[in-house]
Formats: sequence, structure tokens, C-alpha cells
Amino acid sequence: MVYTTNSAEETERLAAELAAKLDAGDFVALRGDLGAGKTAFARGLARGLGVRRTVLSPSFTLMRMYTEGRLPLYHFDMYRLSGPEDLAEIGFDEYAEGDGVCVAEWAERAGAALPQRYLDIYIEGSADLPRRITVSEAGEG
Repeated sequence: MVYTTNSAEETERLAAELAAKLDAGDFVALRGDLGAGKTAFARGLARGLGVRRTVLSPSFTLMRMYTEGRLPLYHFDMYRLSGPEDLAEIGFDEYAEGDGVCVAEWAERAGAALPQRYLDIYIEGSADLPRRITVSEAGEG
């Protein structure tokens, strides 16, 4: 499916609608250029799951956890990932196949560490330009 949004707010609303369909163990891989709206999409997923506190990109911490919603949300930012060992150190596999929903910005940097099946979200656009958001299932299984 391909969607077009015209603002960060519209991107968040689209993600919140998607969140209603997510279950424990689902993994959402976000891809797109810097400024495309990956963090806005992650914020929308959080809101859709019932998270009410401020959602920030975990750029320097690799992962932030939000447990107050319908399901726990594990928000990863893999931009500064130096290698798969970084993911192993934080127990990435347990989160990726665990009791909540994972959303990963810059997911392509995780390579083979991504789960076998995941929802692939590719966001094109930047700033206040319209964003083209392509949602597809990826992986095998």
C-alpha cells in the first residue's frame, strides 16, 4: 500500500491507525532519508498504542521503552549502530520477538539481525513536502 501525507501530523495519524492492527511480536522497520519522517511515524505508532508521554528518537541510546500502552513499544534507532554486536549487547532478539511491538528507525542498518518477518515502511520526502509512505510485508515465514 502507498499513502501520501502532507505534514508530520498526518504521518503520525497514519501510523496511529496502523498501530491498531499490530500485535505482540510485530516488528516495524522504518526506512527513509534523514528528515523523511521516521520519528514522526514512530510517535504515531506510540500514540496508537496508547503511549501518552513524549516520544523521542533514541539516537544516542539505541532503544527507548514505552510500557504504558496497550502493548509495550520498543523504539530503536539504528543510525549509530556500529555492528550487530551492539544489538546483541542490549538483547535485541528478546525485544524483536517479545511481548510488545518493535519499531526501528534506520532498520536497514541491522542487516541480518532483522526478524524473519516484519512490516517494511519506506518514507520518501522531507521537511514540509508531501511524504510518500510505502507499507509492505517483508521477510519470510
